Amino acid sequence: MVATLEGLRLVLADDHTVVRMGFRMLLEGAGAAVVAEAASGEAAFAAFAEHRPDVLVMDVTMPGLGGLGALERLLAHHPGARVLMLSAHDDTQVPTRALKAGAAGYLSKRAQPTELVRAVGEVARGRRYVDPEIASQLALAQFGDGADPVDALTDKEFAVFLQLAKGRDVRQVADSQRVSASTVGTHLYHIKQKLQAANSAQLALIAVRAGLIEA
Repeated sequence: MVATLEGLRLVLADDHTVVRMGFRMLLEGAGAAVVAEAASGEAAFAAFAEHRPDVLVMDVTMPGLGGLGALERLLAHHPGARVLMLSAHDDTQVPTRALKAGAAGYLSKRAQPTELVRAVGEVARGRRYVDPEIASQLALAQFGDGADPVDALTDKEFAVFLQLAKGRDVRQVADSQRVSASTVGTHLYHIKQKLQAANSAQLALIAVRAGLIEA
């Protein structure tokens, strides 16, 4: 049975216009009203503050602050916000960090359309939702041996690591995180130490192997 989203007000955040259009058609077809769209973490934060939707549906990977950064900032200002995070990647790092940061739900973009409708409905009702396809992986990861070096990074370091791995320089990361370049430099030093990486190319390789970015 397909869930109904009648009466729900949503904000969609994804940097791909075609993706947002597809989400809008699907969710409005289920009865929801999309009150705003955003293409960056900063825009998602602003749209939520302005419209106070029932649910913010937000992609993890976006320009600038990014989904995880926007989630952290949003919940710091609006603790009751209900956020469903989406990602095209199959790793366990991002969903684990998103859920720990306070996301109400997490769904892979590879999921069936009906699963998105169901996920939004669950989150809107104040329940937690985790993509069934990755729920077992997340559970197993809790009992892992900690072999993934990325596990050693703090949330701040992880956010910086992701941006650096995507080719952004220290100044760009500092601007997006709203911190000084020296702060980013300090994070970078610790990231390299923890991951035993000598340069940005090695950071990118580690991110690809962890399934955090595409090759």
